[in-house]
Amino acid sequence: MTAFVLTVKCRSRRGIVAAISGFLAEMGCNITDSAQFDDSVTGNFFMRTTFRSETGADLEALSAGFAKVAEPLDMDWQFHDAARRMKVLVMVSNFGHCLNDLLYRWRIGALPIDIVGVVSNHLTYQKVVVNHDIPFHHIRVTPQNKPEAEARLMALIEETDTELVVLARYMQVLSDEICARMSGRIINIHHSFLPSFKGANPYKQAYERGVKLIGATAHYVTPDLDEGPIIEQDTVRITHAQSPEDYVSLGRDVEAQVLARAVHAHIHHRVFLNGNKTVVFPASPGSYASERMG
Repeated sequence: MTAFVLTVKCRSRRGIVAAISGFLAEMGCNITDSAQFDDSVTGNFFMRTTFRSETGADLEALSAGFAKVAEPLDMDWQFHDAARRMKVLVMVSNFGHCLNDLLYRWRIGALPIDIVGVVSNHLTYQKVVVNHDIPFHHIRVTPQNKPEAEARLMALIEETDTELVVLARYMQVLSDEICARMSGRIINIHHSFLPSFKGANPYKQAYERGVKLIGATAHYVTPDLDEGPIIEQDTVRITHAQSPEDYVSLGRDVEAQVLARAVHAHIHHRVFLNGNKTVVFPASPGSYASERMG
């Protein structure tokens, strides 16, 4: 039996769940997991349902039939083949901890994606990427050639049918145009200090201020730098006995874990945009072993 995922977003109203479950039952489908959230503040309703077809219904048949159900309820919806791997393009600069973590999870099957390539503005990780039999693309970026570099990037995204771009510590700011064209399809990772430190060597600044918590934030990229809708966050405690080098090491660990969890949630269609925020449903209980990350 083929497994599918149905994602739905619409205005909250009576009868949505009944309409969805009734349609799936009529199509000979068995629901294996379902999560929903009714946001009383925005008035939006979100639902993610996993199911198996017991009659051989395919995506085309499901979509054609569901359109009649969705139209009167003004739903934003989509069916997904649960076995299909999302095409992902990874971007990196000179810090490779997130890239290496993603490659490891991908290699052992913990991150079921199709990595269509790795883009970098440096050659630092070319050998690492090529050794994984993944295409490596060196796109040098300078203030003078940035428009041409971004044109090459967009061409590559289109040529590879990239569905998600992951900025694994890519240290170049993307233009507003790319952010708009790829809205909801670019994930970035950055450190989160309490209090926050920006500029050069933030870990040293945190050490000098005696910070006791450091962490990381994974979010969708928007034209507002590092202020996009948050997908995943985590923190780690620091003690007075730890060195600046410890701060860096622990920071890299939490960055890699948070980014991987965010990517994992996105590729399994568990993340919904809700204005400037996100709704992130937990991994399905029935697939805990395959979806558990971190």
